[in-house]
Amino acid sequence: MTTDGQLEQLGTKDKAWLGKYSQVHMNVFGTPLRVMDHGKGTRIWDIDGNEYLDFLAGIAVNSLGYAHPAWVKAISEQAAKVAHTSNYFATEPQIELAAKLVKLAGAPEGSHVYFGNSGAEGNEAAIKLAKLYGRTLPGALPEQGGKPARIISMVHGFHGRTLGALSATWKPVIREPFEPLVPAVEFVEPGDVEALKAAFDATGTAADGKGPVAAVIMELIQGEAGVMPVGAEYVRQARQLCDEHHALLIIDEVQTGIGRTGSWFAFQQKELSGGVTPDIITFAKGVAGGFPMGGMIAFGQRLSDLFTPGSHGSTFAGNPLGAAAALATLGVIEHDDLLANAQARGRQLREGIMATGNPLFKSTRGAGLLDAVELAHPCAHAAMNWMLEHGLIVNAVAPNALRIAPPLIVSAQDVNEAVSIMAGVPADLADD
Repeated sequence: MTTDGQLEQLGTKDKAWLGKYSQVHMNVFGTPLRVMDHGKGTRIWDIDGNEYLDFLAGIAVNSLGYAHPAWVKAISEQAAKVAHTSNYFATEPQIELAAKLVKLAGAPEGSHVYFGNSGAEGNEAAIKLAKLYGRTLPGALPEQGGKPARIISMVHGFHGRTLGALSATWKPVIREPFEPLVPAVEFVEPGDVEALKAAFDATGTAADGKGPVAAVIMELIQGEAGVMPVGAEYVRQARQLCDEHHALLIIDEVQTGIGRTGSWFAFQQKELSGGVTPDIITFAKGVAGGFPMGGMIAFGQRLSDLFTPGSHGSTFAGNPLGAAAALATLGVIEHDDLLANAQARGRQLREGIMATGNPLFKSTRGAGLLDAVELAHPCAHAAMNWMLEHGLIVNAVAPNALRIAPPLIVSAQDVNEAVSIMAGVPADLADD
């Protein structure tokens, strides 16, 4: 929004730079909405000086907002020491961070961390580990007359766009151009216990039988599907089926983890997970507060031991600069009690949206600061653009839903300001 509160228009510098963008960048993200210049706290400014209240946080990445002093200090000091070493060597931040994450996850003794650089990489690692585990199951080795172990994923689930992660991602429009993908990955409807049971029951040595299930992978809240919880009872029964059939339960915490839902990890909330303990969790997005980092935690020694030297890796995995950024991020979340803030501000946001009385807002859903507002008709992109032009950043996550994921540092005043802007969205916007 401009300083006088009037409708912000695309500025001359934005127009010029966006023209250059299209000339040199592959068109995988479409046309960017603005060219951003700098940020502070929950605010960001474009190159024309327009100010925005950011209630998307880089899609749940900027846990501490922009330019947090502790985060900037940690990165600056580490960069002055060493930013990168190969994985022939270790660094103190890398070791400290892994130990910290195992502790925050409440993982049992013998649990270990693998670091990558993104959520997709974390899920790639989890899928590879699950495939190694699958080879230990009876009847899973084709060279011994068996059938390859399977991985069960969820309809509407999203786990990344690299080939392995894409294989477990449901959305046909982004899957189909790259098929054939990793084989022996199947999809079931989330919430449908009978469908999941049928997938397990398909295992057998008969001609129409399939290989055993190595793992079930799911998000507790399907972020890209519109911030849709899969249901605590379903997760509990999925855990039970995994136990009965000696399969792993992988919980993708890329979007829900690191305080986003009001606990360190979403599975730690009984109302989201049914109180289950996973075998593997993956993480990324908010862990390093804006620095690229992701990975997985394997729960227990037996599972961790399946990865041996050379079975997986990444040049930049666990680099000291990213590890320092993550340690600073986790430290601020702890020191400033941002888990409680996520819970309080999330409630305030969801209740405030519905209290506006705007007929466009049908309902809200979510946990902590991972939320969505369902719209009365499918005008999400029009609503998103209207809010952007009035100084508020949100995301059209589905035709009839907006995703809202502000930084964990968001204040009550910030929420009130965002709700005030949202209250003014016209209810008669054109459908997308």
